[in-house]
Amino acid sequence: MPPSAIAYAELYVTDDREASGFLIDSLGFVPLAVAGPATGDHDHRSTVLRSGEVTLVVTQALRPRTAVARHVEEHGDSIADLAFSCDDVQSCFDRALLAGAAGLQRPTPSLLRGQDTWFASVSGFGDVRHTLIAASDDRTVRLPPDRDWALLPAATDPAAPRPVLDHVAVCLAAGTLRRTAEFYEAAFDMPFYSSEYIEVGDHAMDSVVVRSAGSGITLTLIEPDDTRVPGQINQFLHAHNGPGVQHLAFLVDDIVGSVRALGDRGVAFLRTPGAYYDLLTERVSDMADAIVDLRETNVLADRDEWGYLLQIFTRSPYPRGTLFFEYIQRNGARGFGSSNIKALYEAVEREREVAGR
Repeated sequence: MPPSAIAYAELYVTDDREASGFLIDSLGFVPLAVAGPATGDHDHRSTVLRSGEVTLVVTQALRPRTAVARHVEEHGDSIADLAFSCDDVQSCFDRALLAGAAGLQRPTPSLLRGQDTWFASVSGFGDVRHTLIAASDDRTVRLPPDRDWALLPAATDPAAPRPVLDHVAVCLAAGTLRRTAEFYEAAFDMPFYSSEYIEVGDHAMDSVVVRSAGSGITLTLIEPDDTRVPGQINQFLHAHNGPGVQHLAFLVDDIVGSVRALGDRGVAFLRTPGAYYDLLTERVSDMADAIVDLRETNVLADRDEWGYLLQIFTRSPYPRGTLFFEYIQRNGARGFGSSNIKALYEAVEREREVAGR
C-alpha cells in the first residue's frame, strides 16, 4: 500500500528556540511534545508543533558532528525529513528500495511508549529523507517514532489560521526533474499530475507535479533551465547547497482574514506591484468586488477550468533563505496553472531585484 499523507515535516535548525518561537508566535503553531536531555537524548533537542492539520518538528543539535549538525552546516535551516503515513510500513519500504531508494532505517518497532507500531526511513531527493510511519486509524497526531517524547499540556491558539498542508515545493538540480518524478511514481505511487514550463524575462524553470491517489501528498518538483540566466531556483540551490524543500503551502478557508491576522503577528509577506491588481479583473473577471481586499493584503489570484485560487508567500525567516511558506485558498481550483507558478516566480524575482539594488 502506498503512502497516504505527510505525517510531519522535520526542520533541522541552528537555534530551535528562535525557530519554534517564529512558528508559535508568528504562524500560530502550538507545541505538543518535546524530546531532548530530559527524555534521554543528549545530542539533540526537538519540539513537535501543530497548527490545524499541519505537524512540524523542529530539531537542533546539542553537540557538534552529529547528523543534525552536519545537515545544518551544509544546508542551513531547512527541511530534513518529510514523513509519510503508510498502512503497511514494510511494503512501502520494500517498494521504495526496488525503485532505487537507499534504505536508511529498516522497519523497526517504534520507540514511542504504549504504541505497538513500526517505522522505517528511506532516501528521497537530495539529502531529504522520508520516514515511513504506520498510519493512525483515529487521525491522532503521529509523533516521530525514533525518540522518546514528553507530552505537553494541550493548548490551542484560537486567533491563528488552522491550515491543511496543500503541497510541498521542491527545488531540484537542472536535468534531474523527469528522473525524480519517475522515482516518486515508482517508489511511492505518486503519478504525474501536471507540468509547466515557465519563462519570466531571461529566467526560466520547468516543473512537474506528482500526487498520491487520494491527494494526501502533493509535491511540486521544480528545476531551473540552465540554458537561461540563473534565477531564484538557482539561488535556492546555491544557498541550500543542493536540492531541497523550497516552501510548504498551507491551505486556509479565508486567506484575506488569515493574512491580516498573520500580519498583526508580525509575519512579513512578499509585496505585489499595484499594476498587478489593475490588470487582475481582465484575468479573473468575476473578482472585481474582491480587488480592494486583495490589493490591501498583497494576495495573488489565479483561475483554472474548475474555479479560482488565492495565494501569498511569506519572506523566509531563515538566515540563508532556505525555506518559506505559502498560504493558499482554493475556490474550486484543482490545478497548478502557469499563472499560479509564474506568480511565485515573479514575486520572488521582484524581491531579488529590490534586494540587489
